[in-house]
Amino acid sequence: MKKIAFSFFSIVFSISGMAQDYSPHPETEKSAIPGINKEAQQFEETWESLAAVDREPEWFKDAKFGIYFHWGLYSVPAFDNEWYPRWMYVPGRDSWGGTVYEHHKKTYGSVSEFNYHDFIPMFTAEHFDAAEWANLFQESGARFAGPVAQHHDGFAMWGSEINPWNAEDMGPKKDILGELFTELKKRDMRTIATFHHARLLQRYASDTAAWAKNTPDPGWDSHYPYHPDYITSTTDPELRLFYGNMPEDKFHEYWLNQVIEVVDNYAPDMIWFDSWLDKIPHNYRQKMVAHHFNTAVSRGQKPIVNYKQEDIPANVGILDMEQGGKTELSDDYWLTDITISHGSWCYTKGQTYKNPSLVIRNMIDVWSKRGVVLLNISPRADGTIPAEQKKVLAAIGKWIKKHEEAVYETRAYSTFGYGRAEFEENVFGGQTATIDYTCNDIRFTVSKDKTKLFVYSLGLPDANSSFDIHHITDSNIKKVSVVGSGIELEWSKNGDVLTIKTPASSEMDELATVFKVEFENPHY
Repeated sequence: MKKIAFSFFSIVFSISGMAQDYSPHPETEKSAIPGINKEAQQFEETWESLAAVDREPEWFKDAKFGIYFHWGLYSVPAFDNEWYPRWMYVPGRDSWGGTVYEHHKKTYGSVSEFNYHDFIPMFTAEHFDAAEWANLFQESGARFAGPVAQHHDGFAMWGSEINPWNAEDMGPKKDILGELFTELKKRDMRTIATFHHARLLQRYASDTAAWAKNTPDPGWDSHYPYHPDYITSTTDPELRLFYGNMPEDKFHEYWLNQVIEVVDNYAPDMIWFDSWLDKIPHNYRQKMVAHHFNTAVSRGQKPIVNYKQEDIPANVGILDMEQGGKTELSDDYWLTDITISHGSWCYTKGQTYKNPSLVIRNMIDVWSKRGVVLLNISPRADGTIPAEQKKVLAAIGKWIKKHEEAVYETRAYSTFGYGRAEFEENVFGGQTATIDYTCNDIRFTVSKDKTKLFVYSLGLPDANSSFDIHHITDSNIKKVSVVGSGIELEWSKNGDVLTIKTPASSEMDELATVFKVEFENPHY
């Protein structure tokens, strides 16, 4: 392979402040905003030091629900899935993404004529309204929100001085992350920025001759596959940044500097990392986490870093489990990212969406196991959020508002629950986020002060009938009622079985009915 000079990396990566208000959450200490106290760098760049962070802050345990979105250049073709920029360069696949190559060739021309970066002028986002989106997220019941800051494709959704391929300088000509963060913070919402760009670096296939044989996936750990005839292998200085065609040491600096830029200029409460973070060397991961923790703490924030698999030590970050969750009650808090759609994470033409009951019931299951939900939505390239997605969000928000005391600021009970739903395993480990629960599936949480037990029937129980609730070991029950309507119920107790008489159907909720058991004294 021909050696190439990388003189363009002599550019100094400067990080400058922004004109908008990117201060931390309003609850943080005002005296600490916006500067960074260099004398208060309490975390060193070691996992041992970073483990001293308050890893599970109260605000996260209380929040229960957040929203993020896959939105970028891949929203323009709106075909198949958000990995379009990879599959458009991979011929001959007969599995996931296998239709993209021919679709791209037919619709836009061959990759010798139309490349992924050619979608940038078509990513207009003309209808994007940060205030409207923040209102929608808040009304949906989310306590935190934010964008995919950069997906695997190398396009940054903030106004970057590091990455020339960014939404403020081209495409939308808007600082998407910055505008949204400003609006979220006005509403006292926490913020999250998710990073997926560890996969951007081209890690060359060991056998480039495999392309002549139409091998489907040479270089799996790279988003853009190497090919000597493709622009992904360009020597153009700026295009090489976009397509990840650079030496590893230069890429690791490029990767790190972009995360630091977002932390410094936008003050996210959470930074979240997709799979392939393990491809970044430990010392860079440690620098990244230490910078986030030190910067956020100096501003009075309670920072979180989220990771997948084993990419960050469990005593430093909070684990994210994709599209599902744990099968049992967890000792630690955890996060799951799930889609509102049945398919792609990004918007695609003809996309279908989950029923609100399916989303809500699976969310309750997560909460009962000490988990928090990060729900993904899929905006169109023009900045509109499809009406069908808004309808699902509205239903979630309506249910949460009605049952608010049984959602926020709750904690796990001694058992997550029981029921008849069949366990479905997902490809990432754990269970799927699409289990078909019914009223016979019961979940539990308790109030923060431990005086109330919330019993969730994941459906609509029969009206005016006896309904047994198991695993109720406490005997000092004061009252049983229905959350939302407040109607008090007749009850009796035999051993650890609490029997209640359900009210009329109109007093319950077909998406999920919640009963509140109140105790004379804190029950454990």
